[in-house]
Amino acid sequence: MLNDQLVISSVTGPFREPREPVLSYDYSIQRATWASTHAVRVKIAQAEELDYVKGKLLGTVIGSPGQQLILNKFLSRKIGDQKVRIAEAEGWLKDRGDVLVAPFTGSLSHYFVQLEAWVQAEQDALRAEIKNVVGLVGNPPAV
Repeated sequence: MLNDQLVISSVTGPFREPREPVLSYDYSIQRATWASTHAVRVKIAQAEELDYVKGKLLGTVIGSPGQQLILNKFLSRKIGDQKVRIAEAEGWLKDRGDVLVAPFTGSLSHYFVQLEAWVQAEQDALRAEIKNVVGLVGNPPAV
């Protein structure tokens, strides 16, 4: 029996989507049973996902524009990676074919709970990584 585990072969982005307040990443995914890689575009809503996660982790963040840019890139990629894991768990990536993982808003807002649970579970590790990578330490909101 062949191993049917999902492998991410490359990721590009973030890209700013035209006429949408989202950032997106393009993932190339592969399974041993597939003849070629397939694309997954993951969109991260700036206000509803990125700013929410940033606020939950760091509260009010003060830093240089460069630090803000690095923070947004870092967090949006982490969110994108987690959304790929959620999509895989939900079976969206089982079939061969290109997939769009839209923002977890509107009709997909019920998936946001999984993203929120991940932020809660990984908050200490994410904060430490932000401190190391970006050099920022926020003032997290009281829980």
